[in-house]
Amino acid sequence: MNSLYELKPRFQAMLRPLVRRCATIGISANGVTLTAMLVSVALGAWLVVTGENRRWFLLLPLWMLLRMAFNAIDGMLAREFGQQSPLGAYLNELSDVVSDAALYLPFVLVAPFGWVSIGAVVFLSILSEMAGALGPMIGVERRYDGPMGKSDRALVFGSMGLWVALTVDLPEWAFWVMPVMAAAIVLNVFNRVRGGIASHRAQIS
Repeated sequence: MNSLYELKPRFQAMLRPLVRRCATIGISANGVTLTAMLVSVALGAWLVVTGENRRWFLLLPLWMLLRMAFNAIDGMLAREFGQQSPLGAYLNELSDVVSDAALYLPFVLVAPFGWVSIGAVVFLSILSEMAGALGPMIGVERRYDGPMGKSDRALVFGSMGLWVALTVDLPEWAFWVMPVMAAAIVLNVFNRVRGGIASHRAQIS
């Protein structure tokens, strides 16, 4: 296993009864997608505004878990209940990168991190999702190769949020968490591009 994404089928199976209920009462996939993005942006902004009170970072791991559920629910509503649409495809990809940036950027205020290290991870995360989303442009599936895909990054930043909330100050060696993440995401991008090209070649051979 090179990514937590591989656990997604089990997670979806747990959520399926809730998804059926959502479909029954008229909740739309696009509505779930937009709600998750708005909550992510609001939480990120709140953590920046209240940056001096690190206890609020405790909300981050809680929301990261709930956001994973939201992301699974919107996809299941779209696929299993006939709610797929061109607008939904755009919202799904764009909302993810906006949400990721909003939830990662508050760590700029947490030593020993800063704009360079957090900014690099945000940029590379966007590049990773773009590399995955480009798969359908060459006629292959959307790529989710790891390491350090969206679910893995959620685990890391959620854990960092819990750490910050409980200890306030991080040790100096924590600085290396972001360079390691960045290196893993670079490998992620390479794997997604390589996997997409290999799938394309397999189709035409």
